[in-house]
Amino acid sequence: MINPDYQALFTTEVMQQLLPLQRADQFFEALYGGIEEGAYDIRLVFKRHDPGRNSLEFELELQERPGKCLACNLTYGLPQVFSRHPVLNLKGVALEIEKVFQGKARCRSWSLGRTNPRSQTLHVIPFILTLE
Repeated sequence: MINPDYQALFTTEVMQQLLPLQRADQFFEALYGGIEEGAYDIRLVFKRHDPGRNSLEFELELQERPGKCLACNLTYGLPQVFSRHPVLNLKGVALEIEKVFQGKARCRSWSLGRTNPRSQTLHVIPFILTLE
């Protein structure tokens, strides 16, 4: 396993390439038939490397959209929905993250944690990749 500076690898630009901001609109289009009902934007953020577990911890930030109510939405069931939804394609995102390592590390598995409300307008879902 390489020992890179993970913050330098997972810049804001790389995160936006891995999970483009317009993917939230595509998700709501598939879910509701239009983006008008979308209450939040989804952003992928790198948090840290856990060497003890050989894992990378990211977060899916759900940021309330203007004029919408994030707290009024059922965000607690989203980890199950997000893990299977083909538009979000988190399995594909995990494979793209693996490519950042250029063959020096592989993603053995990935999982989503429970929704964590940080504020009324920001909820996060942990996205954890275990490396080998």
